[in-house]
Amino acid sequence: MTISPWDSVPPGWEVRPLWTEFRRQKVHGDGTEELLSVYRDYGVIPKASRDDNFNKPSEDLTKYQRVSKGDLVVNKMKAWQGSLGISQFDGIVSPAYFVYKAKGSIDHRYAHYLLRSKAYADHMAAISSGIRPNQWDLDPTQFAVTPLVVPPPTLQRAIADYLDRETAQIDAFIAKNEELIALLTERRAAVIDEALVRAGADSPVTPLKRAVDFVTVGIVVTPAKWYVESGVPALRGVNVKPGSILTDDLVFLSDQGHRENRKSELRAGDVLVVRTGQAGAAGVVPPKLDGANAIDLLIVRTGPKVVPEFLAHFLNSNSTSRLIAHGSVGSIQGHFNVGSLRQLPFPQLSKDEQWALVRMLDEQADRIDRAIGTAVRAIELARERRAALISAAATGKIDVGVAA
Repeated sequence: MTISPWDSVPPGWEVRPLWTEFRRQKVHGDGTEELLSVYRDYGVIPKASRDDNFNKPSEDLTKYQRVSKGDLVVNKMKAWQGSLGISQFDGIVSPAYFVYKAKGSIDHRYAHYLLRSKAYADHMAAISSGIRPNQWDLDPTQFAVTPLVVPPPTLQRAIADYLDRETAQIDAFIAKNEELIALLTERRAAVIDEALVRAGADSPVTPLKRAVDFVTVGIVVTPAKWYVESGVPALRGVNVKPGSILTDDLVFLSDQGHRENRKSELRAGDVLVVRTGQAGAAGVVPPKLDGANAIDLLIVRTGPKVVPEFLAHFLNSNSTSRLIAHGSVGSIQGHFNVGSLRQLPFPQLSKDEQWALVRMLDEQADRIDRAIGTAVRAIELARERRAALISAAATGKIDVGVAA
């Protein structure tokens, strides 16, 4: 049985309900304030400071909530993942978030670390409910009575100082590995691009729609109404990365939902293409996902003339990515559409030529992918170390060198 931090606190520490330190409020901004977002890894930061948040803000920002420095902001759907934090910025956040005004005496930095620790993330999961984890909703009533373990003020500041120092070193290590991954990913795309440009230099091109069986789109209208805990797996944009299909964040559709959306039923060998966010990123459906479904993804059934793996390489190349990003294949307003994909100029190479390129590109990409994998694992281990350190320090399990 898991022991919560408040079940056994160090001498001199108190346990207080969250409502004694933070009170929920909802005050609208005027739409001119800086737009903030809540990240699992960073807490509350300006949305513009990151380029990997593809959620589109509303055109009318006057319904967004005002946030001041020191306020607690909670993504109620992802609090169980650690998506909450004390803001260091003034601004506005989505009306779907919970915003709490600080009203007690707890040190804001200490509270930030405490509430984002794994023990509290586990607690958020326990007081959230819904059909499936990605749809869990935090119960605000139970959140308000969440027990906070509170050391004396001097120790709160000492713990926060200690964690500031230690996590800064870990964050710097993570940042260096993220830069390395970005460089390797760029190199991977360049290698593919160089080979494809050479191979297709003298080849005629045709609109993609004339080379493949068909291009369609997955479910785009209220897919969540068919979500169930266990059923037919459905892939979304988060599952498709350049050259790969990820299965660690699947959603599931009811049998009825799957039957009503047969047009987007997948076959092994289909090529999935991201519409929104990392538009154009493509991967090939593996045999284990034959019969699955797709949500807001473009689906290409290649047919007898096109090798799926070659098409994925082609779509992930720098040249094609630039066509998609710059709208050369159609008007792109935040997403890549079916019409644009159908009109992409595609090289008319024989299947033997395509397979030869796939083998060469796979060999070259594999070396880069192994280096990327090493960096990814290093980041994962660093994040685990960071989470363990925060949990231990914020709950008094390690001595930070200052007497209470």
